[in-house]
Amino acid sequence: MQDFHHLDAWKKAHALTLRVYGETHALPHEEVFGLKMTLRRGAVGIATCLVEGCGRDSSMAFAADLQRTIVKCNEVEYLVLLARDLKLFGLELSTSLTDQVVEVRKMTFGLLKKL
Repeated sequence: MQDFHHLDAWKKAHALTLRVYGETHALPHEEVFGLKMTLRRGAVGIATCLVEGCGRDSSMAFAADLQRTIVKCNEVEYLVLLARDLKLFGLELSTSLTDQVVEVRKMTFGLLKKL
C-alpha cells in the first residue's frame, strides 16, 4: 500500500483530468451527455484506478488496477480521436491530449513491469 500523491503516474493522470475538464467545457450543449461526459468520466477513471491500486494490499490486486488504468487510457485516447474527427477538437489540442494519455499509459506499463 502506498500514498498515491507520490505516484508520478497519478500526478500526470490528475493533470490530464483537469485539462480534459477545461477543454470539454466549451463543447456544444448537445454533447453534455455524450462525448463531454464520456471523456470526463474516462479521464477521471484513469486517475481513480491508480488511486484505488495504491490502496490494495497485494501486488496482484495492484496489477489488476494498473491493467484497468491502461484500458481507461485506451478509451480516452480513442475519445480524443473521435472528438478530433467530429471537428470538436482541433489537431493541436487532440495531439497534445493524446500525448498526455500516452505518457500516463507508458508510466503505468512501467509500474506494472516492476511488480
